[in-house]
Amino acid sequence: MDWFPLWNSLRIALISTLIIFFLGIFAAYYIAKAPRAVKGLIDALLTLPLVLPPTVVGYLLLRLLGPNRLLGRWVLSVFGLRLTMTWWSAIFATGVVIFPLMYRTARGAFEAFDIAYAQSAQTLGLSNTWIFWHIRMPLCRQGILAGTVLAFARALGEYGATSMIAGFTPGRTATISTTVYQLWRTNNDALAFRWVMVNLAISAVVLIAVNLLEGRQKREARHGS
Repeated sequence: MDWFPLWNSLRIALISTLIIFFLGIFAAYYIAKAPRAVKGLIDALLTLPLVLPPTVVGYLLLRLLGPNRLLGRWVLSVFGLRLTMTWWSAIFATGVVIFPLMYRTARGAFEAFDIAYAQSAQTLGLSNTWIFWHIRMPLCRQGILAGTVLAFARALGEYGATSMIAGFTPGRTATISTTVYQLWRTNNDALAFRWVMVNLAISAVVLIAVNLLEGRQKREARHGS
């Protein structure tokens, strides 16, 4: 059994989750403080990938990053890099798909944050950066961690956009999801079932982790009240 699809899925999920972790928190922090009219418009745009079919996301990315498209052609000519049909091109697709999960979870955590803590720290002369990392983030950590775990789980199982922008090449771009589909197409049910069980096991561990985080958050909320 070739374990490359597992390794490839894990590295794509980990890298995309790490990138989206910071981008999602950055967007959530500033949009949570934005005026309501502006917040509604930007929030709709950032959440759009959550409701779009993954194949539509993949198509739009191909229109942007394909070697014959403006951005893809420029990167290819200047840096000699293809932005499609490589293992790391799947990071683009996965990142776009999972961004709304991280963003909305982090935004909910920031909006639930009691601003009185930040105001009290400001009266002591503490900077906004210090307040963010030492007060806001620790108090919002449970929600942010839950969003991170959910984003990772979604990244690990992404198929539609990934298959369109990275394709399926054994040993190069294959992931668990694309491998299961290709094995099913070739009637290799036994091996496809093994990969399904691997994915189920990983997903179960991730969901258990999310439930533990939520349970801990509820206990802390009860003790705090």
